[in-house]
Amino acid sequence: MDAWIDHRRDPAGWAQALGISREAVELYLASEVIDLHVDSFIWRRILGRSVTTRRDPWFPIKGISFGHADLPRLREAQVGGATWVVTTNPLREGPDRVAAFERNVAELSRELGTVPDEVALVTNLAEYRAARSAGKHAAFLGVQGGNALDHDISVLDRLPRGLLLRVTLVHLSNSELGVTSSPLGSLSPAGLGRRGAELVEKLDEHRIFVDLAHANPKTFWDAVAVHDRTRPLAVTHTGVAGVHRHWRNVDDAQLRAIAETGGIVGIMYHAPFLGDPLFGGRAESIVRHLEHVRRVAGEDVAALGSDWDGAIVTPRDMPTCLELPKLVEIMLRRDWAPEAVTRVLGANFLRVLAALRG
Repeated sequence: MDAWIDHRRDPAGWAQALGISREAVELYLASEVIDLHVDSFIWRRILGRSVTTRRDPWFPIKGISFGHADLPRLREAQVGGATWVVTTNPLREGPDRVAAFERNVAELSRELGTVPDEVALVTNLAEYRAARSAGKHAAFLGVQGGNALDHDISVLDRLPRGLLLRVTLVHLSNSELGVTSSPLGSLSPAGLGRRGAELVEKLDEHRIFVDLAHANPKTFWDAVAVHDRTRPLAVTHTGVAGVHRHWRNVDDAQLRAIAETGGIVGIMYHAPFLGDPLFGGRAESIVRHLEHVRRVAGEDVAALGSDWDGAIVTPRDMPTCLELPKLVEIMLRRDWAPEAVTRVLGANFLRVLAALRG
């Protein structure tokens, strides 16, 4: 794997390079930093870009579509853990989707396994702690687009127990599982389908997070009704309608529903979803969405769910993962207590992980 700079050796230098306070950098370095949704593997499939190879953006303007993150830069950014996502191609036939899903999970696992000194595949809190104690990045695996599984839900029984941390029921298109919030499918008045309900029950059985990102309101509420309420729910990468009303964002009632299960809500970094111009986003908007989650759902719910490399346009002052400590500077400037910052960076997710998996 390509070399990366260990900023723990010179926090003051890192702060100066980022134009932020040393206090912010030191608090960041003292926290567990975890991202709920990293989509970099999709570019391995499309362009052959290995997630273990450093790929600094070559665009004149950074932060457009991809080039936000890879394993070396996440290590340099001191991101201790992340959910690495396999995204479903909805145009494949059902059997092909299942076969492609199994191949992609194996390929992502294999690729991360080529650098065992840098990263460990983990499934629960104990494994996360062990990986971090060994100085490694802790990689969880997730699925975006439950239609990877709808043709044969029993594929979950064939995978190693716990290998998948979460499954997003729908993505940008409708399926027999449910209806997306995207304009591509949101004209449908339907919600969670019969197969979708079966998938929710299977995910609960396997203690896999049911992820309601991308779901239209009816699919969301149908899934909440079917879901085993002893398990925490997740919306891993979203904005909130209480800050900016948008088809992609969840409202206050949905935030409270997630909180009532002891769940987690990750805020993503796509400028228009945050309420900013496409090429004029600011990192402060991410913090405003995080603040709204805290106000509505409580201190234990908000988390980071970047959607790096997921065809998003990031804030201009935080175009890649390497500028992530700027969020801490903004939080402190907005009078966040250090404990609240630490919760959002990773502690909230670890609490929810322990509740689901132990």
